[in-house]
Amino acid sequence: MKAWPFQLLPRIEWSRQRPTVGQADPSLIAAALARSQRRPSGNWYVVGASTDVAEKPFGATVSGAELVCWRDSEGTVHAGPARCPHLGADLCTAVVDAGQLICPWHGLRLTGRGRPDWPALPAFDDGVLVWVRLDRIGGEPPTDFPVLPARPGDPRISAVTSLTGACEPADIIANRMDPWHGAWFHPYSFARLEVLSAPPEDPGLAEDEDRFLVAVTFHIGRFGVPVIAEFTSPEPRTLTMRIVDGEGSGSVVETHATPNGVGPDGRPRSTVIEAVIAHSDRPGFAHALRAQSVITPFMRRAAHRLWRDDLEYAERLREVNRQDADGTAALLRPPDGPTAAGPPPPAAGSDPAPRG
Repeated sequence: MKAWPFQLLPRIEWSRQRPTVGQADPSLIAAALARSQRRPSGNWYVVGASTDVAEKPFGATVSGAELVCWRDSEGTVHAGPARCPHLGADLCTAVVDAGQLICPWHGLRLTGRGRPDWPALPAFDDGVLVWVRLDRIGGEPPTDFPVLPARPGDPRISAVTSLTGACEPADIIANRMDPWHGAWFHPYSFARLEVLSAPPEDPGLAEDEDRFLVAVTFHIGRFGVPVIAEFTSPEPRTLTMRIVDGEGSGSVVETHATPNGVGPDGRPRSTVIEAVIAHSDRPGFAHALRAQSVITPFMRRAAHRLWRDDLEYAERLREVNRQDADGTAALLRPPDGPTAAGPPPPAAGSDPAPRG
């Protein structure tokens, strides 16, 4: 029998945590992000959860391109433009009949096979997420399959959540390449976070060496579960956190970032689609499998809460980059001062309220 994984967490004021500002080196984070952005993606984009594409058409927007996905009578996922080739009706409002898409305006049927006026798009269902390949948008040499992170085998429970923010996919990935913010920005979820190792600022670093190794304790009320996790980025729009030691070893959290295009305010929009795939070799995990219809909503809620805050982080990164690019930030710097500064220290006796 494995040891009881839970530990009672001592009460520590948020402001009394050990600062991580000296470890979260902006140039180190930028170098890790740059390496990830150079990796090939094969032009594949995550559009939603496998369960999203069911008996009704499912719509998604990638870099301004409106897509529709559906399943045929054998369960195979099909994808293509959401614009009907006849008069432009929204095919996300269509009806699926015998595995075919029927346009609600005039009854045009689409089988999922391409035609001269409606190109079918390669789609892939990995059992948790649905991907669509968009070669004109990606602009890379296409691949037959997306770059998939390693996942735990059965038994496992998966849950997928998605949120949209005013940022670029790279801002979302950059957020995950700053593990140092975890216990400060998300004290309701993480405690005792220590980055054990971080990749060097080497542009030619081998992919198998390009990882952050983190010791962290997950909050469950007053109790915590300590684990060691690694953070890796197998392609430009994906970052994976995998538990490598501790309870749930092999479990992964996949963060996927999909560009949507430009919003009406002229700012970019991106959707983060996060898949939590939990695994345990404890005999009691069988009970969790039987109760997964009850458990998965809690998993989605926890991920949603984290990303509600982290999208603010990613949006702020986008704004900071804009200020740096147009010179706005320089207006507030001393003439002979540093080019960058950390956040000001809190006022004496202050204790900023934790997020959540």
